[in-house]
Amino acid sequence: MSIESRKFRDDINGLRAWAVIAVIFYHFGVYGFAGGFVGVDIFFAISGFLMTGIVVEGLERSKTTPFSVIGFYMARARRILPALIALCAALLVLGWWVLTPVDYKMLGTHSAAGVSFISNIQFWREAGYFDTQSHEKWLLHTWSLAVEWQFYIILPLVLTAVWKWRPNRHSITVVMLVGLITSLALSIIITPMNPSAAFYLLPTRAWEMIAGGLVYLLANRSPLTTTIRVTLESIGFALIIGSIIGFDSSSSWPGWRALVPVIGTLLILLAARTGSIWTGPTAIQWLGTRSYSLYLWHWPIVVALNYLEQQANPTAIISGLGLTLALGNLSYHLVETPARRYLTNFSMKKNAAVLLSCTIAVTVAGLSVRLDQGVNGRLPPEVEAISLESQNINPRRSECLLMTGVTSPSCTFGGSDLKAIVLGDSHANATISAVVSAATSPDSSIMEWTYSSCPIIRGVHSSARKQCGAFVEWAIQKLKALPSNIPVIIINRHAQYALGANENSHEANTPQVYFTKPYQTSEPAFLEEYARNLKDTACEIAKSHTVYLVRPIPEMGVDVPTQMARAALTGTPKEIYITLAAYDQRQAFIWKAQDAARDQCGVKILNPLPYLCSDGRCFGERSNHPLYRDDDHLSEYGNKVLVPMFSEVFKNIDRTTSEGLTGASLVH
Repeated sequence: MSIESRKFRDDINGLRAWAVIAVIFYHFGVYGFAGGFVGVDIFFAISGFLMTGIVVEGLERSKTTPFSVIGFYMARARRILPALIALCAALLVLGWWVLTPVDYKMLGTHSAAGVSFISNIQFWREAGYFDTQSHEKWLLHTWSLAVEWQFYIILPLVLTAVWKWRPNRHSITVVMLVGLITSLALSIIITPMNPSAAFYLLPTRAWEMIAGGLVYLLANRSPLTTTIRVTLESIGFALIIGSIIGFDSSSSWPGWRALVPVIGTLLILLAARTGSIWTGPTAIQWLGTRSYSLYLWHWPIVVALNYLEQQANPTAIISGLGLTLALGNLSYHLVETPARRYLTNFSMKKNAAVLLSCTIAVTVAGLSVRLDQGVNGRLPPEVEAISLESQNINPRRSECLLMTGVTSPSCTFGGSDLKAIVLGDSHANATISAVVSAATSPDSSIMEWTYSSCPIIRGVHSSARKQCGAFVEWAIQKLKALPSNIPVIIINRHAQYALGANENSHEANTPQVYFTKPYQTSEPAFLEEYARNLKDTACEIAKSHTVYLVRPIPEMGVDVPTQMARAALTGTPKEIYITLAAYDQRQAFIWKAQDAARDQCGVKILNPLPYLCSDGRCFGERSNHPLYRDDDHLSEYGNKVLVPMFSEVFKNIDRTTSEGLTGASLVH
């Protein structure tokens, strides 16, 4: 039987089983599956193969039975939507009872994005797939469904247009080959430049599905012997298994590396072996038929283990795998199969009405949860109070913290008598109200110049903020035009730029900025250059103003309000802290650079540790109240702990002013 005429292929069903096993074992952290995320690439290639076959065969029958693009969409919707809608609805119901407002708001947002098939765009805008914070999102895995659905929308439109132009397979093959080359080139180019966009978005993923489609179009040109089929299949599985074992979350993905599992998949599709030892066993076939529901349900269980801090517990992992099999099987029997059976008997209009109504219902429910800020009042007041500290941010953050451009809005706080300028990044924006509170006179005014993800260092280049260096130059030149008696307080999260974010293991030891040339790791030469430029910039500003460098704020590595709220919800309150030794290890080179600036040009140092740390630990909370709004930014409550530290700035101003007046009276 040929590839294109077979209605059911057990090799494809078995290949689905391999893909879903790889993904599930990877997410549960099973040893040996560090590259199990390649299962998604396998799914993409299979989808491209099957969907191209459906569309092309439909177009070839169009002389007798017109091909319906809408009919194609409805068939895909019947296959994908029912189980996805059931999952989102179940999570929204369960979330009502167990999720804090912040977490529930996020679930509402992701539910609406998931059933609307735009979740890949949503997650791309939030964080990278391998980032730690992404692994607390209940519907993160729906990004791949969104990519597939977007491909399903475009594929029949393009192929139908080509068919009307030249109704033959050769024309379709040429167009798809051009699409594959273009998409693959984009993937290879963009992956190292913007890995999150390359991972989540269709233009850099389409080639994987197109590749599967080309196998469908090019197969059966000549018959394959049994020996060749066995060889192709064996090589294919060797490539897939090699990918699962050889790659991991540090591998830049997709890019050229994704060619390995995709080519392996294509070879297996081309081999088209029935009853293979790789794909034919009953257990493999059982998993293959349920692969979609297994994929849907496994990830929320992984997230639940993370919430309960049991992700490394072998017993919990085994239980989670068992629960995945049970829920996947239930979803297959109670949702997937009945939905396909009953909806197939409906007219297209009734199909559309039922599916659209359910989709709208989940979307409206999700958006309502989002707009209602996670629906307060569902949980004990103490739990919600802790959770809501994540929203206790600078009320003028969006107005004053620069995200693009060069010129700061120069926000002023307090009265009309300018007393100090706060210069820095989002850490400066998060603490400026403490500076305002420290001012000694009601008429004192504090000016804010802050740029998100931008260290105040001359000559800096940042991939996250292209105009960061220009902003630093603007600030230095602007300061030269201001009276020299106005001090400058500089606050930055330097360790993030030089060493990577400590809450994100995927980017650990990866610089986020560079000066003369990019570095792949935070090697000594880069850290030396960073420290030298930090010192030189502080000294340049110190030529015209008194400069205060704030020692780095301790980074907790976990979202403090979220972790505390979850612990309170389960009745297990806990302290959140990092050891002073861990702080010293991460921040030592910054302290050394700041000390060098102090010794060379007299800048002053402000140290927050006496106010945030004691007994060898730096705390994220005090008296069960979060000091941070996330993992590294102090909240409006927490930053007030630093008011005594910032008071030193204004004591010095008052002292200088007093000495100036005394000197003036002596002269007269």
